[in-house]
Amino acid sequence: MDRPRFVIEASEAESAAKQEGLTVVQLLPSFVESAKDLARVPISKFPVGAVGYGSSGRVFFGVNLEFPGLPLHYSVHAEQFLVTNLSIQSEPRLEYVAVSAAPCGHCRQFFQEIRRAQEIKILITSAGPEDDTSCGQFSPLRHLLPHRFGPEDLLDEDVPLVLEKHNNGLSFSNKPETFSNKSPTFSDDLINHALEAANRSHAPYSLCPSGVAILDGEGKIYKGWYMESAAYNPSMGPVRAALVDYIVSGGGGYEEIVAAVLVEKEGALVKQEQTARLLLQTISPKVEFRVLHCK
Repeated sequence: MDRPRFVIEASEAESAAKQEGLTVVQLLPSFVESAKDLARVPISKFPVGAVGYGSSGRVFFGVNLEFPGLPLHYSVHAEQFLVTNLSIQSEPRLEYVAVSAAPCGHCRQFFQEIRRAQEIKILITSAGPEDDTSCGQFSPLRHLLPHRFGPEDLLDEDVPLVLEKHNNGLSFSNKPETFSNKSPTFSDDLINHALEAANRSHAPYSLCPSGVAILDGEGKIYKGWYMESAAYNPSMGPVRAALVDYIVSGGGGYEEIVAAVLVEKEGALVKQEQTARLLLQTISPKVEFRVLHCK
């Protein structure tokens, strides 16, 4: 069986749109139901699908994720998943989004970490004709969040934002032990993926970047990095970001995750270790988890 797809290449999207006599942007709403089918929502049973169009011409899916046994704030919103998917794929710009339900305030705020976020065009596929914020048309995000708070209130203009290239310059003071004496699963490759993820982390407010690499039973590695929001609470933790990569790359049940490495700064004011441990051990109780500190 073919694995679910979360990225449609530009040429394929263009071809599909041409067959329908549409532009790719006009085709986006037709993908929303397919995205909803990929949501993992065992608590609410309310799937949300978000479909984005990037500046490369590629189409990206985002879905909501929920984790039984954990507080609801561990959930991943479809728009957060979407932005994380773009970040993983090194997509520099999000231009249009079609989403099955109106973005909540949490997601409207998370979008602000994208440069010129107010120019992103949003279409809510469930909106009726009485809803003047959409009415079947793409409308700028500024209509949904007219009085916003974001990076421009806290950061200099030259600080890279969430879809832009980051290199945090993190390194290990000494070559870390690979834990191979205790477990052969913690290879140099897994550790290096976690360090690479930490170097891509967007943490301009706390200056506490972090990254996670996870390993499945087939030996495949997935990674994710911490992405902060100017409003703090909508921030995306590194384990949740790594789980987006896991799902986008065809990962199955969470119980198939066997090991994970978190890399964060020694003495960081914002620490991910305990939150990461709780999430991982809840979704995959047999996971082996290690933390490495960098400078």
